[in-house]
Amino acid sequence: MKLNYKQKQLIDELFNKVKESYPEIVYKDLQTDPDDPDHIWINVIADMDEDREIEMRHYSSGLETDILVNYGYAFSIMSENPNAVYA
Repeated sequence: MKLNYKQKQLIDELFNKVKESYPEIVYKDLQTDPDDPDHIWINVIADMDEDREIEMRHYSSGLETDILVNYGYAFSIMSENPNAVYA
């Protein structure tokens, strides 16, 4: 994946803002959306309960929307919860 300087800067700012409010997240890696190569996923490990994870997604989606509107780059914080139980 090839990123320009502005994309790297915005990814760092987005991750750092979310981490300020949710310090338990840990950066994992970057990935492109399989359905949209212009959409970059910021994969994080989010060791938190489901309600807090939903709050984090809501918070990060507002920041992601601001970046999309202001700069035209689509980023998403994608959380992976190691404690999630799927029935």
